Amino acid sequence: MTPVLAIVAKELRSYFVSPIVYVVSAVFLLIFGVLSYLAVVNAGSQAIRLMQIQGAAPQLNLNDLVFRPTFYSLAIVLMLVLPLLTMRLFAEERKLKTFELLMTSPIGIHEIVIGKFLGVYTVFLGLLVLTGLVPLVLSIYSSFDWNPVLTSYLGLALLGGLFLSTGVMTSALTENQIVAAFLSFGLLILVWLLGGVGAVLGDTPIGHLASYLSFIEHYDRLVRGLIDTKDLIYYGCGLALTLFLAHRVVESQRWK
Repeated sequence: MTPVLAIVAKELRSYFVSPIVYVVSAVFLLIFGVLSYLAVVNAGSQAIRLMQIQGAAPQLNLNDLVFRPTFYSLAIVLMLVLPLLTMRLFAEERKLKTFELLMTSPIGIHEIVIGKFLGVYTVFLGLLVLTGLVPLVLSIYSSFDWNPVLTSYLGLALLGGLFLSTGVMTSALTENQIVAAFLSFGLLILVWLLGGVGAVLGDTPIGHLASYLSFIEHYDRLVRGLIDTKDLIYYGCGLALTLFLAHRVVESQRWK
């Protein structure tokens, strides 16, 4: 087993013996279920109103009425939930006094950072797989275009990866798990608000830059079923940058 896989296995074991992963998973899935239910109820209400007006069964676009608003709302939920999964990664190591042991082990810092990230990312992808039951069930009762749904899940996977890598970085900064969670949440909120700054500045170079730096614009295109190379580059560069910063933070702590 490679060092990275050993770290991944260790993180998965620690997650599933701790109640936090079960609580976070239950809350996340419950919120997703409620959002999906409300969207379906709203679509049903619109169908009934249109049937009363037209006198015939209307053709509803579930992608616009159900999936798009659900995935938009889920981006906000991820900002609140994912920092709770990452807050313990390095902070707990310091609290339990195992950080020094980890730093003196024959494992490279890049392997430790990547292993911890892949461990929590595996948990997150497992949650995404469980949410896939909703579109599968809806496909039994109605037809819709699967392409925007699949690109939305791609967007969630990329967005979640960026959020988790940010959480890995903030967890490396402190031994307090609550502080690590709030740091991660604060950074994500600031990056999200850049989209509003870009909208205010309008068609200016700074406005375009602010809009590009905000993850919400890139996520929006994926939810609408559009895959653009610049969006994939954005998430890839964001992920690489935050993991690099996490590596530098951990490396700086080795010599203290």
